[in-house]
Amino acid sequence: MTTFVFPYRHYVVALVLLFVISVTSALFGAVMGLTNIALLYLLPVLVIALRGDMKATTIVTAITVVVFDLLNVPPLFSFSVHDLVHAWSFILFFLVGYTITYQAKRIQANAIKEMFLDTLSHDLKTPLSSLLGNVSLLLKDHPVDSQTRRALLLQINDSGQRINRLASNLLDSARLKDGNGVLRPEWCDFEDIIGVALQEFRYHPNQHRIEVVIDPDTALFWGDCALLVRLMVNLMDNALKYTEEGKRIRITVATDRKTITLLFFNESSPIKKSDLKNLFERFYRIDDRADVGGSGIGLSICRDIAAVHGGTIDARNCTGGVCFEIRLPIRKASDHPIGEAL
Repeated sequence: MTTFVFPYRHYVVALVLLFVISVTSALFGAVMGLTNIALLYLLPVLVIALRGDMKATTIVTAITVVVFDLLNVPPLFSFSVHDLVHAWSFILFFLVGYTITYQAKRIQANAIKEMFLDTLSHDLKTPLSSLLGNVSLLLKDHPVDSQTRRALLLQINDSGQRINRLASNLLDSARLKDGNGVLRPEWCDFEDIIGVALQEFRYHPNQHRIEVVIDPDTALFWGDCALLVRLMVNLMDNALKYTEEGKRIRITVATDRKTITLLFFNESSPIKKSDLKNLFERFYRIDDRADVGGSGIGLSICRDIAAVHGGTIDARNCTGGVCFEIRLPIRKASDHPIGEAL
């Protein structure tokens, strides 16, 4: 089942609350008095302000003030305000909203910073310890047989790749956060992109389980090839981590005139609905098992990469496993035909 998260649900919650308060004040206004009604009207402002979004706070507070003025402040159903005290109460709504929004943003920033440092220290420490331990074994005086030597080198390579992926994700995350001018578009061949991504896992013991099916009619795509490689790498990494032993991973690339669709399927147990809902949130992990590494930013970067290309990504439980589907709209590239771009 596909999980859809409505992006404006916080507005809906605040406005529904505003509606309930308006009905309550209309029914019991004579008993409650204007001061108590004004305090009630602060609730939608407080609810939206806790998100730490100044724009949302401004919009909801403005709507709240207008509704409060029209329905409760004499003369009713008019924007005229005869008593200056009421005008000050309108200003107070905005002051309370902005103060709480500012504090919420500070708290969120500190929480993200702490989470980032915890993640970074954990996900760097584990592969670094493994890498240093294996190098120490190789540097010892006594010789190791060729089989042991190869096993140690594979572990060193795996640790190095994990550190490299973490660094790349952090750099791409910072680049995507900048927003403007983030894309460096060029003609991209998805067969090449998937091939480059697979190279990163060429020594992974389960790489052979990845099956790739590409529609031969798939056209070149005008996008940022480096970011699309990162999208593929993160989804492959995720599939390899969570696919059970001996199970399959299949990547399918299909196209029509308007869209390129990438489908990642891995045989595994279904994901809980609550996890599907939060899967693309930054630092969110399905579980905290020590044997499953990961910073929790890989899938959030996938979402951002799909978004900057005008596309979407979703995760759902499908028959026999889990599917990640990316849909990228096909765009025309400036004024240059494909032949010239190549």
